[in-house]
Amino acid sequence: MRKITLILLIAVLSGNTASAQIHKMERRDSVDRTYNLNPVVVTGSGHHQRLKSTSTPVSVISSQEIRELGITTFDGALTHLMPQVSMAPNSMGSQLRLNGLGNKYILILINGQKLSGDISNNVDLNRINMARVKRIEVLDGAASSLYGSDAIAGVINIITEQPTESDGFPVGITNTTRISGNGELTESANLDIYKNGFGSYTSFTHDRADSYRNNDLEYVKGSDTETQPSIAPLFTGYRASVLGQKFTYSPNQHLALNAGLDYSYKITDRPDTRADITGGTDYEMRYKGLRWNLGGIYKFTQKNSLQADFTVDRFRYGKEYDVLSDAHAIDEYVQSKKQRMMEGQVKAILGLTAHSTTIFGADWRKDYLKATSGNIDQNVYTLAAYGQHEMKFLRDFTATLGLRLTHHETFNNHLTPKATLMYAPGDFRFRATYSAGFRAPGLDELYYHYFSVNRGKAQISFGNKDLKPEKSHYLALNAEYRTQVVAVSITGYMNRINDMVVKQNIDVDDATRQMLMNEFPEMTQDQADKMISYALYQNSDKGDVKGVLVNVSANVVKGLNLSANYAYTYARTCTDDVWTVLERSIRHAATIAANYHHVWGKYRLNVNLNGRLQSKTYYTGNYEDAPGFGLWNLNTTHSFDVAKWAYLEPSIGVNNIFDRVDRRIDSSTRKYALYSPGRMLVVGLKLRFK
Repeated sequence: MRKITLILLIAVLSGNTASAQIHKMERRDSVDRTYNLNPVVVTGSGHHQRLKSTSTPVSVISSQEIRELGITTFDGALTHLMPQVSMAPNSMGSQLRLNGLGNKYILILINGQKLSGDISNNVDLNRINMARVKRIEVLDGAASSLYGSDAIAGVINIITEQPTESDGFPVGITNTTRISGNGELTESANLDIYKNGFGSYTSFTHDRADSYRNNDLEYVKGSDTETQPSIAPLFTGYRASVLGQKFTYSPNQHLALNAGLDYSYKITDRPDTRADITGGTDYEMRYKGLRWNLGGIYKFTQKNSLQADFTVDRFRYGKEYDVLSDAHAIDEYVQSKKQRMMEGQVKAILGLTAHSTTIFGADWRKDYLKATSGNIDQNVYTLAAYGQHEMKFLRDFTATLGLRLTHHETFNNHLTPKATLMYAPGDFRFRATYSAGFRAPGLDELYYHYFSVNRGKAQISFGNKDLKPEKSHYLALNAEYRTQVVAVSITGYMNRINDMVVKQNIDVDDATRQMLMNEFPEMTQDQADKMISYALYQNSDKGDVKGVLVNVSANVVKGLNLSANYAYTYARTCTDDVWTVLERSIRHAATIAANYHHVWGKYRLNVNLNGRLQSKTYYTGNYEDAPGFGLWNLNTTHSFDVAKWAYLEPSIGVNNIFDRVDRRIDSSTRKYALYSPGRMLVVGLKLRFK
């Protein structure tokens, strides 16, 4: 592994909600910690309340759980702890799925503001700075009444933190290192300054991994028996960095202001093209993101506040050539796609009565897309206004009614209502939820004229200007029992999607090949001959997702916490009365974790055993299904309160204890669900001074 020196540079602005500054936080690294089964959440209702009190079920991953799992990546945190989430990493962005539905149906927020910029409808998750994550909240199901378009499958809201002055120390420095096999390295450093209401929070994270494959052979095209060597990676290596800076100012207990900026950079690290073996590439994919925001909150009283935020998010990617050819020089960069989003939000949270909370808000957003392939240069704006009223009545009942009116420049006006009812006798909760979803087709789905080459194979996608917007109806029933000792939750849901936008695979014949070569002169005859199909965005008749989620967590005895989560998902789409399984859906998945911790004076031992088990992953078209698997990881952390101003936490663990690896021979009709290279030792070290 190459040696890397990471230098924490000067501060520039980064975003965060200002509301966190109004509240003092405890020292997060104390060795004396317990599991909180009733944390504060904000995503389900749009305002802060205890998880036990929200009328819409929300799943929560805390920063403590993430650290004790030995995880430093966003996708790792989700897949290790939430069975309804799955990931498929590749050079075109991690293919995230939630309850059977893909990335484009999942709204990813950072402190309530949308994370924009995607690669083939896959948001670049490497832009998320895990060093600043306080908790991750996941809201399953349509949430368009509060959050607008793209929230048909659910919402993932990353809540970040910034320490305030505590224990008399206005300055804090944190450094975290994690090293594993296959060149995996994560290094992050934070510098926090908070004094007299002013906060400065600087962070830098570098993440890298090497490319690898688990079988050196692939089937020769058109043969089920003849093989040849290949260097095409199963997992695409990369180098990624995120630099962030945020400033906050709270002159009094009523007002909090914030401003900030995040810069992200990522480049793939794949094998170069070689004459003696297949699978190499002439170029790397390079991604850059720049996101800045301004915001503030004014609290008139404890229950009445006004909040405003403005965010600009820029993202672009393209090809950086590292192999000399007739067409391109080494280090030449060719831009593929450039996106920009501007978003403004205003929201009032009002406690009009002692037992109610009312929210009024308005959003404006404008999206820009410029793509080299197809010469696309398009933009579209969206305006929305919404209201939500949550009221407690008859002692144990809480009802929430919400309505959002969205005006889309291309698809006109759409109403998305929401209604929930919760009955809460004692520690029990019984919930019923109905919510409508709305998703306008993306600019790429409307206008794409895309050509690329991956592993020597041409990939072509056409947009469709005649697409209709997608609408969904989500219904869920939930029963929950929650105390500080045990929490049990069962949810059954149905999600019906009309006019679902899908990539339809169109078979290629000789006439079609000639048409495609005319459309894309850069495509070679050999690439055209290897094409099996191309993709065209179309509306299917409908999509249908049914499922059950079961979550159990218990503080069994002091120091021992057990949790188990199970997700059953049955996801289908229908076109011309023909039902087919939804691409990359998984019928059964479960996560299991056991965590033990004990404190001896200033030393704390934490042992975490966790596993993910899932059945086969379904693929459509000419692709075969990927087999199921079970992965188990063990991680131990050793925490030392060296002094009042110093904290030390080394860690050591083993990923994939039983060495589960998918070693099937690669072919043009084979995809994968398990990407692990096998058993690996993981070591880490966290240092904190304040």
